[in-house]
Amino acid sequence: MRAIDAGILVCHECHQLNREEPESHGQFCTRCGGSIHPRKPNSLTRTWALLLTSAVLYIPANMLPIMTVSTLGKGEPDTIMSGVISLVQYGMIPIAAVVFVASILVPTFKLVGIGLLLYSVQRRLPMSPRQRIVMYRFIEWIGRWSMLDVFVIAILVALVNFGSLASIEPGPGAAAFASVVILTMLAALTFDPRLLWDNTETDDDDND
Repeated sequence: MRAIDAGILVCHECHQLNREEPESHGQFCTRCGGSIHPRKPNSLTRTWALLLTSAVLYIPANMLPIMTVSTLGKGEPDTIMSGVISLVQYGMIPIAAVVFVASILVPTFKLVGIGLLLYSVQRRLPMSPRQRIVMYRFIEWIGRWSMLDVFVIAILVALVNFGSLASIEPGPGAAAFASVVILTMLAALTFDPRLLWDNTETDDDDND
């Protein structure tokens, strides 16, 4: 049985359990006074808006140069993929693998994963809610690692500044990529995972 079926609502601010008041138009937490709802208001709409915006920004994030490395006054801008290829050519395969996973695979997985969760909830797809909640938790966990590439660029720009000898400058792709990471993290936060269980007849469908 779900908590909502028993008339219990949880406060998103202090996590206090409250008895639902069906006749109340606006209910507040008995401990902190925060507004409480059976589910996050407009969760699907907000998550779709953040997801689609990040998907649009994902294109310039990969097409535009993310940074320019100049040595002795000469340098060419690099996109994420060209940077990975350059690292492989220099023999830095482990670093190239980390950048490829953190900057390409993880954001792509997050976009596809959150989109699949939203679609499965709206279309009531015959998917196991336990499998979907594991996917959601994994997406929420790996979200922070997408910022690795942005942190590396920020550190390099701050440390490598030797005038005409050597310098590193961030490109417009870095801003687009950071926006993608932040928007996907917000999309995971605005999505209410309890919706994954609302369209199932039983919580034990994996054991059938």
